[in-house]
Amino acid sequence: MVSDRIRAMGALHWIVLFAAILAAWVALFAMSVPSDLRIAARIYGADFWTSFCVVTPDAAGLMRVFAMWMLMSGAMMAPTALPAFATYEDIGRQTEINFSALIAGYGAVWVGYSALAAVLQMWFFDMGLLNAVGDSQSLLFSAALLGVAGAYQFSPIKEACLSKCRQPLTFFMGHFEEGPWRNGLRLGLVCLGCCWALMLLAFVGGVMNLAFMGLATVIMILEKLPEIGRYITRPLGIILLLCAASLALSAFI
Repeated sequence: MVSDRIRAMGALHWIVLFAAILAAWVALFAMSVPSDLRIAARIYGADFWTSFCVVTPDAAGLMRVFAMWMLMSGAMMAPTALPAFATYEDIGRQTEINFSALIAGYGAVWVGYSALAAVLQMWFFDMGLLNAVGDSQSLLFSAALLGVAGAYQFSPIKEACLSKCRQPLTFFMGHFEEGPWRNGLRLGLVCLGCCWALMLLAFVGGVMNLAFMGLATVIMILEKLPEIGRYITRPLGIILLLCAASLALSAFI
């Protein structure tokens, strides 16, 4: 029953999870860069940021960039996995399960992704493809990222991962005996397979752009819903590919 599930989500571990997601969004809001400052940065260049407290992807700031990506991953990905978390708890209702271990396993995957994304951001910055706040500085670079994300929407890997996310009961029943930690890892890897390319579009929309993060989160949540998601994945891929083609054309005009 839906009412039973809603009541169950009033338990302490659910309140802690919701509070952590909210805290991540509050932290991202505090770190987000207003659009007028972004415009000023494009006008005045990288030196403009030396007087502001922002995340800069240099060697000394690696941990700050890493922490930012972990906040993004937690704020954006945890909401997309809430139905799966609830399903796992329902399956284990007759036995003692460690809900924290499930979340920890899931989070471990995204900590690893955050580390790779932070290194990528620093590398792209050094190459001049990103500015100090993670905004793309190249139309061709943006087009390439959009093209990769758009093409991935049609890939068998994406489809396989989405099918598992949309049917968490079947997914967990096949591996429930492995325990919550390994099930959390499996779920994290499946979610990573669904969303890694869309997450990297932060380099196009702006790594510290709150509007992009909110829109991307809503899209990824809807894409994992079985009744709605099947009507989103491929049309989204077409839109991304068209945007990629438009940017690539603009780069040569």
